[in-house]
Amino acid sequence: MSAPHTIAAVDLGSNSFRLQVARVVDDQIYPLDALKDTVRFAAALDDEERLDAQGQAKALAALARFGERLRGMPREHVRAVATNTLRVARNAQDFLPQAEAALGFPIEVIGGREEARLIYIGASHSLPASKERRLVVDIGGGSTEFIVGQQYKPLKTESLLMGCVSYSLRYFPDGRLTKQALRDAELAARSELQAIVREFGRDQWHVAIGTSGTARSLSEIMEQNGLTTGGITLEAMEKLRAIMLKAGHIDAIHMNGLRADRRPVLPGGFAIMAAVFAELGIERMGITLGALRDGVLYDLIGRQHNRDLREITVAQFKRRYHVDASQAGRVMRLAEQFYLQLAEGLGVDPNEELQHLLWAAELHEIGLSIAHASYHKHSAYILEHADMPGFSSAEQSRLALLVLAHRGGLKKIGALPTNKWAKVLALRLAVLCSRSRTDRADPPLTLSVHRAGFGLEADDDWLDANPLTHTAIMQEAAEWAPIGVPLQLSQNFEHWS
Repeated sequence: MSAPHTIAAVDLGSNSFRLQVARVVDDQIYPLDALKDTVRFAAALDDEERLDAQGQAKALAALARFGERLRGMPREHVRAVATNTLRVARNAQDFLPQAEAALGFPIEVIGGREEARLIYIGASHSLPASKERRLVVDIGGGSTEFIVGQQYKPLKTESLLMGCVSYSLRYFPDGRLTKQALRDAELAARSELQAIVREFGRDQWHVAIGTSGTARSLSEIMEQNGLTTGGITLEAMEKLRAIMLKAGHIDAIHMNGLRADRRPVLPGGFAIMAAVFAELGIERMGITLGALRDGVLYDLIGRQHNRDLREITVAQFKRRYHVDASQAGRVMRLAEQFYLQLAEGLGVDPNEELQHLLWAAELHEIGLSIAHASYHKHSAYILEHADMPGFSSAEQSRLALLVLAHRGGLKKIGALPTNKWAKVLALRLAVLCSRSRTDRADPPLTLSVHRAGFGLEADDDWLDANPLTHTAIMQEAAEWAPIGVPLQLSQNFEHWS
């Protein structure tokens, strides 16, 4: 029996920010506390897709409130994820440090398909056990996620750039509800959906499930006004459409179940849902309370119990790109050995960075499946842009940068703090010393941290016995001087027997 502990998930959505705190007992989640702040983050994006000052201030205030609730919790027990608004905001990198300072924890900007995967995990854990294929639809503030899955496993995931906030602002900016505006919004959504109809159409699933704000809001309105006995139906959608058009303005709609915080985004959410029903052949949609934040919590439990999906993704990438597993293992072992030497000199916790270094070592050669020339660039491009379940966008960028840096000139990398350069050096030396691609004794190299850079010492006899590696290390040192992070070699390297 595992010891009970508390974990938390923070969801920086495009409509609402949410915090869920839960107690974990034997891998089961028991909710303890929940906070919600309707930030309307997507509405903070200006015409140039930059977050305006007012929107940033509102978001930071919400995160500060969440941060107070989370204060004192271990870092590894909290995971914060940001979705579409921070995916598209041009000034996201300027905002994120402020947001992390307000919250007190790192914030991961996750890709659309990773968001879809986490949504399905949350939804599936809140649904009855079933072997049926389920279509899960999550209409958010800035994007809509689609997942076809079975039991707890997502089989297909997709994310489309349409959400209840963005569509409400675009097609119903003054709150007026006209046939033309509703038609334009639905047609725009149907046009987006055309790209996924084949993979998510009626023949691909048995039951449709809606989750998160829009679906739950529509279901509550329909049920509390006698339009359905639960869930969302095609017939009820048409009745609600007539009611909305008769009202003529969002402020003139007076219906049970329509909450004040959902009123401004009702028309955009309705238009997207109507398009989803039409294009994917849905006649009835059930509702579940499980959503993104629940999926984050279950994913967090998996990471704590060595069921990290990122490990599975790395293994899949190695198979997909035909990685030489033996060579990857050699590079991993040496990279770890070298980095641990440097981490001690830097006075940092190696566990904070070591795992990403090891993943980079495992994946540094995936670009060979494209071409040998500049394969490190191909590897980096794949890691930056491929869908990698379990990884955040920032984590993929870190992996891509490490892999790009493992060979060639270093000026292309730009400025990095010393602890990041340490990972680069560890990986480059590991690759350099594994050039023979055969199992050999580990090289007797000792790395150290100097005030301005790094130091490297080696045994005389080993250098004499390995002249090719000896020369390669001297050439490596020459690559570091131009970037202002010198690699100082011991006098042994100048000795030739």
